[in-house]
Amino acid sequence: MTADRTGAVRGIRALARLVPWDPGSDPELDRALSFLGWELDAATVQRGADGGGLLAALAVAVPATLLGFGAVGLGLALAAGAGVAVGGRATPRAVATARRTRALGGAPELVSRAVLRMRLTPNTETVAAFAAETGRGRLAESLRVHADRARGTGRSGLASFAEEWAEWFPALRRAMSLVESAGSARPEERERALDTALTVTLEGTRETMAEFAASVRGPATALYAFGVLLPLALVAMVPAASTIGLEVPLSVLLVGYDVVLPVGLLAASAWLLVRRPVAFPPVQIPRSHPAVPDGHWRSVLAAAVTGTVAWVAAGRVVAAWTPWLVGPSVAVGAGLAVRYRPMTGVRAEVRAVEAGLPDALSLVGREVSRGRAVETAMDVAAETLETATADVLAEATRTQRQLEVGVRESLVGEYGALRTVPSERALGTAELLALAAAEGKPAGPAVVAMADHLEDLQSVEREVRRQLQQVTSTLSNTATVFGPLVGGATVSLAEQMQAEGPLSGGAPPSVLGLAVGAYVLVLAAVLTALATGLERGLDRSLVGYRAGRALLAAPTVFCLGLVATRSLV
Repeated sequence: MTADRTGAVRGIRALARLVPWDPGSDPELDRALSFLGWELDAATVQRGADGGGLLAALAVAVPATLLGFGAVGLGLALAAGAGVAVGGRATPRAVATARRTRALGGAPELVSRAVLRMRLTPNTETVAAFAAETGRGRLAESLRVHADRARGTGRSGLASFAEEWAEWFPALRRAMSLVESAGSARPEERERALDTALTVTLEGTRETMAEFAASVRGPATALYAFGVLLPLALVAMVPAASTIGLEVPLSVLLVGYDVVLPVGLLAASAWLLVRRPVAFPPVQIPRSHPAVPDGHWRSVLAAAVTGTVAWVAAGRVVAAWTPWLVGPSVAVGAGLAVRYRPMTGVRAEVRAVEAGLPDALSLVGREVSRGRAVETAMDVAAETLETATADVLAEATRTQRQLEVGVRESLVGEYGALRTVPSERALGTAELLALAAAEGKPAGPAVVAMADHLEDLQSVEREVRRQLQQVTSTLSNTATVFGPLVGGATVSLAEQMQAEGPLSGGAPPSVLGLAVGAYVLVLAAVLTALATGLERGLDRSLVGYRAGRALLAAPTVFCLGLVATRSLV
């Protein structure tokens, strides 16, 4: 257990001691905690959540009372306490669901490795061991555990592994059942069963994601209406309220736009993300990658310089109160963009290599079927194709000749061609080629079949993203363009509508702009993270880079909306 997790566990236990009551059992929460590997039981987590809720309510109630917020402060304290208590109970479930989703994104690759091994060696124990050992991530680790448990029992562990994950991805159970049954089937029946296993996995992925894409449109539209359109439309009503004798207290304005709405937006976004089924997980770029600079001084310098320039420019060109929004937003956005920009370059390289895998595998498989060695087939593919994958094969071929190493070492070894390409799919392909090198000519047709499967898998991935694109593009455009533009325009209109003097409730005119502007920036970050998570799954570097760009664009568009509306009205 890491130091951070140990500290969190100690904190939860300390909070749990503040609560004397017994919350009862919760098997679902216990299962989530077990999956996450947290050394806690459900009762402790529930008491810790309640203890955190009590402290949160107290932390809000005391300053609210001292500042004279009255009933609004009391309501906010109760809401904060309830929110922390509910959130503390829901967080382990949400985290477990997100990690299961990420893990299941590797199901098609795992099934394909099992099918390949079964085609070459129809032995279920060997198949289970190969599929587990040649994969990374939670799914491969789970299969490895089941295979180890089944060793010496006459079973392979495939069935128990599939049963564990069947609740979240039923197609995996059927696919593994077909792979296991293929081990004792006749050759012609074995091929049909294995082809069906691959088809079942792909169709299961396609169907579950299509259902999710259809079901997410309604909630996303509601989020757009009640989280963007309605709050921004109400901005213009604030100064108009005073004309009919309706006073809007400053506390209501600040709490509504900068507490209630952001919390609601975060909760709705989390609710959508945890319901995303089988995902094609984004490539994980480690900080140790040679293309990723060491340290954070570049991002800190970029944040300081751009934040300062934006602060000065906003104060001189737009309004005296805008630097408090524009400066911090631009600083954070620039820092995030600079910090995570190198990782996007690595990710683009990975996508280019993965895109060329089917053609490379197909060509290598045909050459192996003709009796050529895998090493020779890789050289032919490198000379024939003009893709990033061909460059990888060319480098691997040179490494084989110069260091006199085998196929596997030339691809994934210390000096392998894929050492800087952190792709699960590419690494799985390397293991396939290494196996083909050991098996010889009989592996040729299996390699060609896997090339076809990879092409089908990429087709499904493109189809899934197209289905989600309508929702995610709307969210992204709202985050960076529509929301900030409408927010700036409505704030400017509200200022024009009000008579000279303070807003209703005694607030100065800048308060409305600061309150709405802060919410617009929250929209930019949260909706961008939501769109990214729905489309590609959550990844810190990917979300960080896109959120950074959104935080650079949103304050600029917000100020343009302010200035343009003032000049037109």
